[in-house]
Amino acid sequence: MTKVTISKWGNSIAIRLPKAVTDELHLRAGDIVNLDVRDGKATLEKPKQQLAPSLAEIVAEIRRLGPENEPETVDWGRDVGSERFYDHDE
Repeated sequence: MTKVTISKWGNSIAIRLPKAVTDELHLRAGDIVNLDVRDGKATLEKPKQQLAPSLAEIVAEIRRLGPENEPETVDWGRDVGSERFYDHDE
């Protein structure tokens, strides 16, 4: 068992994980982990590796962020070569 100190972080509190723990769990800064709290005990685990997000997840995130966060459309000019595609109007 490893003892850690709870610290204030903005309006929240945080636990700093020792390097030995992050090494054993193969965690890096920015990783997402699952935190489960049951019967007064907290369990932290790294989720099973996921593939790229599904189209449904991407669309849900776009809708959550709203149209004001939509990326700028870039005009790359006319299509040339094998990337040309035909719209139904052509």
